[in-house]
Amino acid sequence: MIEALIAAAVTIVCLGAIYLMAGARVVKQYERGLVFRLGRLRPGLRGPGFVMIVPFVDRMRKVSMQIVTLPIPAQEGITRDNVTVRVDAVVYFKVVAPADAVIQVEDYRFAVSQMAQTSLRSIIGKSELDDLLSNREKLNQGLELMIDSPAVEWGVTIDRVEIKDVSLPETMKRSMARQAEAARDRRARVINADAELQASRKLAQAAEQMADHPSALQLRLLQTVGAVAAEKNSTLVLPFPVELLRFLERAQSGLAGPGPAGAPAAGGPPAAADGAGAGAEEGENDDVPAPLDPIDPLGMVEKRELGSPGDAATAEELEPPQQDREDGEDRED
Repeated sequence: MIEALIAAAVTIVCLGAIYLMAGARVVKQYERGLVFRLGRLRPGLRGPGFVMIVPFVDRMRKVSMQIVTLPIPAQEGITRDNVTVRVDAVVYFKVVAPADAVIQVEDYRFAVSQMAQTSLRSIIGKSELDDLLSNREKLNQGLELMIDSPAVEWGVTIDRVEIKDVSLPETMKRSMARQAEAARDRRARVINADAELQASRKLAQAAEQMADHPSALQLRLLQTVGAVAAEKNSTLVLPFPVELLRFLERAQSGLAGPGPAGAPAAGGPPAAADGAGAGAEEGENDDVPAPLDPIDPLGMVEKRELGSPGDAATAEELEPPQQDREDGEDRED
């Protein structure tokens, strides 16, 4: 009899242990538990820690309260300015009402994902390419509002939405690169022109100062020579004033003027005896020598006045003799 009681007690203890093990649940710190008794939701949430439910009658479903990171697949669309782009984004959301997240929607993760994709396509169609590239904060806020509106009924709140990447066609990339290069080139030319204007003004002021003080130009020349000589160069280039060259040219032309009256020109033929007096008078009257002929500067070609007898060759002189023409025809025959 005693053995039967002991066996019954052991059996009851084992059943109690099994009952406790079947009804024991552990809820983590970032989770909340919902208890369904025979399919009906029990009021209240089960907080973190050890929780007991009725075995085989109650069922517990745990819902995570952490922020969920959900990537949105790349969506292809046409912007308002007719540019085809591919845009992908990421959504950060969390559950604030576990009961609504379990009862109101079958799978709140899948629902948020589909709503995010639809909203992203709608944002692409309403925006321009420049907004997608440079004004993403405004688009992120609009996308967040579009996703958060239906998600509130599901017990989910959208924390933030970020557009990750905007893929453009290769032709559009090349066009934008050329546009940016042209803009940079324009800015560089404007800056260079402004620098040239400022430099010209400074140079004009320096030229006026040097005009008032000619010694300053000589000092500047010596400074330049010193700077060039400091480079250990074997060749030294000195600027030569153009005014000095013109002065030497005028001096040389003055020395090469006509000699005394009656003296023959150097290198020229001796003057005739009967024309010596006339040549002397011409040398006394003419202060500047006659200019040289650009076609025949040395006077080697004999000049004749038009209309004088013997100037133009007659037709008989130009034509070959009759006898020579007949000999040439005989040789050809």
